[in-house]
Amino acid sequence: MEKNYDVIVTGARCAGSALTIYLAKAGFKVLLVDKATFPSDTLSTNTFFNNTTALLRDLGVLDEVLKTKVTPVKSIKFQFEDTVIEGPIPVVAGEDTAYCIRRTHLDDILIRKAGSMENVTVLEGFRVKELIYDGDVVAGVKGEDSSGALREFRASLIVGADGRHSIVRKLVRSKQKIISPSTVAIYFGYFSNFQHDGEAKFEVYKRGKNMAILFPTNENNYVVTANFPLSDKGLKEKFKQNSEESLRQLLTEHFPNTTIGARLTTATLIEPIRGLHQYENYWYEGMGKGWALIGDAICFKDPAMAQGIHDAIRGAQLLADILKRYDNQLSQWDQIGEEYQQAIEAEFMVRFYMGCELSKNEPISEQQDAVNKLISAHPAVIEKFLGIYNYANEPSDFEAELVKVMDTIS
Repeated sequence: MEKNYDVIVTGARCAGSALTIYLAKAGFKVLLVDKATFPSDTLSTNTFFNNTTALLRDLGVLDEVLKTKVTPVKSIKFQFEDTVIEGPIPVVAGEDTAYCIRRTHLDDILIRKAGSMENVTVLEGFRVKELIYDGDVVAGVKGEDSSGALREFRASLIVGADGRHSIVRKLVRSKQKIISPSTVAIYFGYFSNFQHDGEAKFEVYKRGKNMAILFPTNENNYVVTANFPLSDKGLKEKFKQNSEESLRQLLTEHFPNTTIGARLTTATLIEPIRGLHQYENYWYEGMGKGWALIGDAICFKDPAMAQGIHDAIRGAQLLADILKRYDNQLSQWDQIGEEYQQAIEAEFMVRFYMGCELSKNEPISEQQDAVNKLISAHPAVIEKFLGIYNYANEPSDFEAELVKVMDTIS
């Protein structure tokens, strides 16, 4: 048995590294482990809004993020059928700029920051195999390091920040609270020489049951994404056989009233197309005796919401704030767990349900089309609509602004 820690964090990407940084600042002794070595990639939209920019500044890593030649983004464009809703991203915490940064950069920056802090030990290439128990309380981890040696570590709290397929969540048998299967397939690729639509912006296009999502990222490249129904088995088979040709064809032919096709003509795919399908929106119990979950380990929603990186970092901040208040009284699991569950559900649940609705992939109805046209014609409503995505306001604030406009024209 090796030396003890206050907290062991399993998973060193944005959720785990952010939690480690927050806890280290508060004086906790932390062991941060990950089965991967860094820098390395992972499935991600790579995208976050300016509320997350504020969090990265608070973590002390924003300057390093900006050194990666990431494209600054200050506006968003939605096009639902032929209706365009476009505007500047509302300012949050003094920040007006969003980014789409490759995870090879972001996760590496965060883990290096965590590893530079006093009271932090980082162990890459360590695969957790089992949990250690004292009675019914999780008290440590057993695993295999990069050399194949078996090692054990103990701590007062074990945190699973290990993603959608969390081994910690599986081993503690966390209770599943909500599940909502997605009906869409997602394929995306990284392209060079993909021109901006006037200026760099986040772009989302919805036509029928298909969607295109375009995010400018590092080195003047773009993440180009196509979403289509899982029920379209013919299209699914085409993507399996030739994903690049299928993505280009779908986005060119299905979105003719956009600039996407022309921009794809001059663009070059720089990495193989990647896909995600048959995924689920889910929510799990977040804490038990000696364990907790953050990031995708506790909840996951449709990637088109582009909230995963934010939820990971903000969730880490919420958990760290609670742990700091209890400090050396981490054995009060019921009380801490209830407080954590309430905090994280209050923060993320509304947008989680938005993701669940998005995953149903319903075509835009005549009524919704009329609402979209109304939104597009009123800057104040556009601002409230866009502000849902960066927490500048809540969906209820947008709805109130929309009702106000509707009342003036009724």
